[in-house]
Amino acid sequence: MAWVLDLAGAADAVARLRAAGERVLFATNNSWARVGDQEAKLLRFGVPAEGDVVTSAMAAARLVVPGERALVCGGPGIVEALEGRGVTVFDSRSHEPSDGPVDVVVVGFHRHFDYEGMRRTAGAVQQGARLLATNDDATYPTPEGLIPGGGAIAAAVAYAAGVQPQVAGKPQVPMAEVIHELVGASAAGGEDGMMVGDRPETDGAFAKTLGYRFGLVLSGVTAAGDLPVSPLPDVVADDLAALVAAELSG
Repeated sequence: MAWVLDLAGAADAVARLRAAGERVLFATNNSWARVGDQEAKLLRFGVPAEGDVVTSAMAAARLVVPGERALVCGGPGIVEALEGRGVTVFDSRSHEPSDGPVDVVVVGFHRHFDYEGMRRTAGAVQQGARLLATNDDATYPTPEGLIPGGGAIAAAVAYAAGVQPQVAGKPQVPMAEVIHELVGASAAGGEDGMMVGDRPETDGAFAKTLGYRFGLVLSGVTAAGDLPVSPLPDVVADDLAALVAAELSG
């Protein structure tokens, strides 16, 4: 069985799954951070995660052909994923049409988005570049509360360019393909796995895309008072530890 955990969760719960022979992956739509940084963050929670982090930047990079030229309107996580695929990367903060055409524009969450960046990215799309969004999340959670997410930035570029982006992250197929490849399942699903998360509209939909069961935890944005939700989860638990305990005892 493969478990895809959308939350850092409890270290003991993850350790119990691994001791039971389960593969655990950490799926995130965060395309800003490099993979190593996200692995280090999980390790600070007591969860070793080397090779087990899947990001929307990784999913977006799969949609770009090695050797293509990409204009990045996003963060270092996108740059890392694209360069690892053999793509030539340009920065939306500086690239101009006179620097040559690009094949694709990749948009993700970042805090330096401004009018000039939108002008350059929308202009590249209008000149024929494909438009990719790492995800379409309207908001991004921070300790201070929700702020505009990568989807809000992608929507601005798309509106200016008059083109709808292809979205790579949860709950879309490109990210599911990364996970299926890692666990050895076909793109059609069929693996006896579970997607665990706190957002039915994203995590539940992604479980369906993966062909996995959906485990809803009530320790995030969804509370017990919000039930029932759609799509209906296969399992509901107060938190990750409770969900894992129930599954392993069943």
